[in-house]
Amino acid sequence: MKYVLLICDDETVSPSNEELEADPVHQAWVADVNRRGGMLVGARLRPVVDATTVRVRDGETLVSDGPFAETKDFVGGLVILECADLDEAIAIASGHPYARWGGVEIRPVWE
Repeated sequence: MKYVLLICDDETVSPSNEELEADPVHQAWVADVNRRGGMLVGARLRPVVDATTVRVRDGETLVSDGPFAETKDFVGGLVILECADLDEAIAIASGHPYARWGGVEIRPVWE
């Protein structure tokens, strides 16, 4: 079954890409997912200051800078996994370093 992990990040404490590459906890998580053969796609998103939100209301396209919601935690990345079941997805999500200060939301994919 496919699951998407939405990696929710508090950008005030978010490490740089270089710090992530040097972080043994993050590298161990990547190695674990690769060992399981579960990662289909993974991507880190740029900060919310680079975001653009598009909404269409009454036929008018409204474009605004940043995310739609006012919140401290933002989706900072996503991972698409192939897992045996939700328990395996939870095991993978709980090992993600961002689960220590942000959060990892798990959603099954419609198939």
